Amino acid sequence: MLDDRAKLLLKTLVERYIADGQPVGSRTLSRANGIELSPATVRNVMADLEEMGLIVSPHTSAGRIPTARGYRIFVDTMLTFDRQQLQAPSLVAEQPQKVITSAAQLLSNLSNFVGVVMAPKRSSVFHHIEFLRLSDKRVLVIIVTPEGDVQNRVIFTDADFSQTQLVEASNYLNAHFSGMAIDQVRERLQAEVDSLRSEIASLMQAAVNFSSEALVQSEDEVVISGERNLLSVSDFSSDMGQLRRAFDVFEQKAQLMRLLDISSQAEGVRIYIGGESQIVPFEDLSVVSANYEVDGQVVGTLGVIGPTRMPYERMIQIVNITSKLISNALSHKTN
Repeated sequence: MLDDRAKLLLKTLVERYIADGQPVGSRTLSRANGIELSPATVRNVMADLEEMGLIVSPHTSAGRIPTARGYRIFVDTMLTFDRQQLQAPSLVAEQPQKVITSAAQLLSNLSNFVGVVMAPKRSSVFHHIEFLRLSDKRVLVIIVTPEGDVQNRVIFTDADFSQTQLVEASNYLNAHFSGMAIDQVRERLQAEVDSLRSEIASLMQAAVNFSSEALVQSEDEVVISGERNLLSVSDFSSDMGQLRRAFDVFEQKAQLMRLLDISSQAEGVRIYIGGESQIVPFEDLSVVSANYEVDGQVVGTLGVIGPTRMPYERMIQIVNITSKLISNALSHKTN
């Protein structure tokens, strides 16, 4: 547990490091506004903070920098949110994909980091479903949504089904569940599973599980803007290998999709520091994200990805206001 003196020094160190990007020494801290401690006392407190894993000395520098854990304590307990209105342009209500692309660019331009937006989830309602036998225990599932989108995926089943059985399953689902949401289908199947032949029931359950996973989110459902902004971040300039790994994350849009999907389950602005997200598992990358809505319903998530040494107060403002702008633009469009 940190006492008030340790909290003040950690907060001051983090803020100074975010502003300057240089390790902060005890003499610098002792001269900071609001700190009335001798350099010797500051050194002792810094030693305690280092022992707790909140700060660390890089290489042979006499100064200290925050660790991911130090940033986390700073964000959770010491961050003061400046509610000054951020000057941001509005998003024009137009085609949803254009709104999504504009929002990603806006996030990138305002933050000078990477803007990421997950497009609204597609309808979970299916119009038609079909199974095709590929080989032993491998089945191609084809789903047509009411909007005409066609989704395909190969699933692996516990049993080997004949094409006749697959046609029977397709016919049953189309006859009884066409036009229903996947969650409703799951509930109905659960209630009726005992009355169906067990092998057909398991196939249908596999199809429902597949459908609820995605109906299917394609790579185009995550829009990324400003990846090259990281090239100008001094934190990465000395380690191009680390920067290449960061770019690999952006190439794997499915990983970002999972992170944003997890974020959509939380309310308000959410912050992942260092490797906390497990999807962006790099000590020097952080993610600030928030949900956006259409007509009051959460439909997607957006965020900023940048170095852990980012001005979190400003990033919170940027993400928060962009979520409101995109919500207004998409809600207006659908009216």
